[in-house]
Amino acid sequence: MRLSAFARFAAAVILAGAVATSAAAQTVTWTIDPGHSAAQFTVRHMVVSNVRGEFDGPTGTVTFDPTDLRTLKVDVSFNTRSINTRNADRDKDLRSDLFFDVVKFPKMTFKSRRAEPGAAGHLKLIGDLTIKGVAKEVTLDVEGPTAEIKDIWGEQRIGATATTTIDRRQFGLVYNRMLEGGGAVVGDEVTVTIDIEMTRKAG
Repeated sequence: MRLSAFARFAAAVILAGAVATSAAAQTVTWTIDPGHSAAQFTVRHMVVSNVRGEFDGPTGTVTFDPTDLRTLKVDVSFNTRSINTRNADRDKDLRSDLFFDVVKFPKMTFKSRRAEPGAAGHLKLIGDLTIKGVAKEVTLDVEGPTAEIKDIWGEQRIGATATTTIDRRQFGLVYNRMLEGGGAVVGDEVTVTIDIEMTRKAG
């Protein structure tokens, strides 16, 4: 028996709805676990060495369909007040308006725009990094996400590591004191590494 045009149309609509519902059901939202996450940075100091520092674990969410990592959406915040380079005087300067101005800008954020394939086991995550109210597009090289595991509390966990290099001057961090013999006290390029562990309740 041949279907009428209306019946074929109705069947197509129902099928499309079922596919869309199935796709939506595959999207999972993960919550970043700040106690097991960290954001580290490295910058050249007085030409001769690297200074390393970190911010307390970031907070936020990561959403994606595990069958299609191009669906990846990331929304993360970092507490600028928590900056730590293991030198009290330097950390005081970094919190001041010479650098992060943490009283006025207590957070910096990253919000993804899109994800693209990368090397094996990696992907490129493009989004807006906002520091001191200045937003610039950056590309993160992401290793992961890892396979899911079930922890001892019954939650599912995954992890990922992201790296990028930024020019601090583009974000209003323009401290430019020079050495007498030439060279900057603080380098312009900053290498950033973000280690994130995420959880969701097991279904």
